[in-house]
Amino acid sequence: MISQQISKHWPAALPYWQLARLDRPIGTLLLLWPTWWALWLAAGGWPGLHLFAVFTLGVVLMRAAGCAVNDYADRHIDGHVKRTAGRPLAEGRVSPRGALGLFAALSLTAFALVLTTNRPTILLSLAALALAFGYPFAKRYTHLPQVVLGAAFSMGIPMAFTAVRGELPTAAWLIFTANVLWTVAYDTFYAMVDRDDDLKIGVKSTAVLFGDLDRVMTAALQCLSLFALLLVGGRFELGTAYYLGLAIAAMLSIYQQWLVRDREREACFRAFLNNNWVGGAIFAGIFVHFLLV
Repeated sequence: MISQQISKHWPAALPYWQLARLDRPIGTLLLLWPTWWALWLAAGGWPGLHLFAVFTLGVVLMRAAGCAVNDYADRHIDGHVKRTAGRPLAEGRVSPRGALGLFAALSLTAFALVLTTNRPTILLSLAALALAFGYPFAKRYTHLPQVVLGAAFSMGIPMAFTAVRGELPTAAWLIFTANVLWTVAYDTFYAMVDRDDDLKIGVKSTAVLFGDLDRVMTAALQCLSLFALLLVGGRFELGTAYYLGLAIAAMLSIYQQWLVRDREREACFRAFLNNNWVGGAIFAGIFVHFLLV
């Protein structure tokens, strides 16, 4: 494993590697899938090596940056939550200044990549940065931090369209909306894992807000997201391969509802992780469609 090699050869770097969650790629994948959806839809297929590299590396960097600032914001909370008690900041293996420094370095590197695109994409990247920085603090003031996260996780969509086309069509916002709804659903599963701890320490989330209606609300969000993606298929004139991918995503969503039926921590976390396959199935449908046309 890469983490073991870093621990062996560069032990001082290991806490920063873990702070950036580079040892846990699920968040990166959940960001990559909708970004790749948008790139392929905007370009009508392969977007070219330059844009593919810019957006793929940008997602990796900004997800890592978001994790660093998230742990900075939660440095006095994580130690009281079972799942996060072992994080580097919570254990004192990284200083608050070090976390902010990592956030700045990763964000600047990602911004340097965006500078190779165009003006509309650069301007949108500033909004994306603001959302990435602001999300961790949202849980102090609202029970809807997952909505802020959804917007942050969806900014790659309009950016992909402006980078490819130089403009932002209204159809891009349909994909954006679908992804926000999907993100709120799967991050509610994630929040259900910590709900007992969050209630004790006063942290807000959709899992806390929904309460006993959590399964109903997540199912409704999943259905709305899938419906929006169905409309995306019509708007972009996608074929059978796309709708097959969407059908697989729907079946996976049903499986996730089965997983969380008893609201057990481990099962809720598995439901969250399973969304990687949802994003992958939808991208596979888009990819195969343009491969065949």
